[in-house]
Amino acid sequence: MATAQIGSMGGWSAMLGGSALLRGDAGSEPLDLRLMNLATRWTLVLAALTLLAVTVTWLLRQGGFAIQRIRLEAELTRTSVATIRANALPRLEGNFFTVDLQAARRAFEAVPWVRRAEVQRHWPGQLRVRLQEHKAVALWESVDSRDGRDDRLVGQDGTVFQANPGDVEDDNLPVFRGPEGSSAQMWSLYRSLAETLAPVGRLAGGGEQATIRALQLSSKGSWSVDLDTGTRMELGRGSSAEVLSRTESFVRTLPQAVAPFRRPVLYADLRHAEGYALRLAGISTSVTVPNKAAAPAPRPAKPKP
Repeated sequence: MATAQIGSMGGWSAMLGGSALLRGDAGSEPLDLRLMNLATRWTLVLAALTLLAVTVTWLLRQGGFAIQRIRLEAELTRTSVATIRANALPRLEGNFFTVDLQAARRAFEAVPWVRRAEVQRHWPGQLRVRLQEHKAVALWESVDSRDGRDDRLVGQDGTVFQANPGDVEDDNLPVFRGPEGSSAQMWSLYRSLAETLAPVGRLAGGGEQATIRALQLSSKGSWSVDLDTGTRMELGRGSSAEVLSRTESFVRTLPQAVAPFRRPVLYADLRHAEGYALRLAGISTSVTVPNKAAAPAPRPAKPKP
C-alpha cells in the first residue's frame, strides 16, 4: 500500500516527503510542520543540483574530453602550419566542451597573414578551423607616425594588418601614405586612378602604361601620386569623385599639351582652378583646361630707348 502510494507520487515526491506516509490530513498539519517539510524539500533539491554540477565539472576536466585534433581548412600561401601552431595553439584554453570558440577565433586571427578564422567543435574531440588569408595590395605608411615608417600592409578589403613587409618585397606593391583610418578610402581611389593614369605612361617618359608607385593623402586632405615614370602629380583636395574628375581631364588634354615639346613630364600640378601646371624635362608651362576661357597672356613691354 505504501509502496504503491510512493510510486504514484514519483521518486522525487517520496524522497522529499511529499507522500501521505509522512503526514496525516494535509489540512490538519500545523503551519510550522508544513514549513519544515517545504524547507527540507528545497534543501534536498539544492543538494542534488550541487552534486550534479560537481559531477559534471569533474567529468569535463577529465582527459577523455581533451581536444585531440585540430583540422585546418585553408589555402596557405603566406603563412604555414608551423607558424599557426606556434602562434595560436598556446592561446587555446580548456577542453572540447569548455574551450571558448570566440577566444579561439581571435587566437587564430592573431596569426600573421590570417584575415578571418572560423572555429567549430566537431565530435569527437576535434576543432575544425577555416582560415582565410590576407591578400596584400599595398605597403602602409602612416603620416601620423614620427618617422613615417611602418611594418603594416593594406589588404584587399582596405584594412591595415600587421605582417612582415619583407614577405612581399618581390610583389612590387605601391605605397599608401595616409592618416590612420584612411586606408579603405585610399584603396578605393587607387583602383580608379590606376586605370585613369595608365595611358600617360609614354607621354610621361615611361613605357606603354604608367603605374602608381605611391599614393599619398596628407593630414590636411590633399592627394598626390608618384608614377613609375618618375612623375610627381599633385591632385589637390576634395572628394574622391572631384579628384578623379580633375585627373580624367588632365589625362584627356595631356597629349595636346606636350605634343609641341616632345619631352617627358616630370611634374603636374592639378590644384589650379582653370587648368594645371606642367614641368617637362627642361621646360615649365601651364595648360588651361579646354572649354574654360583663359585670360590672354600679357604682351611683354618694349624696352625703352
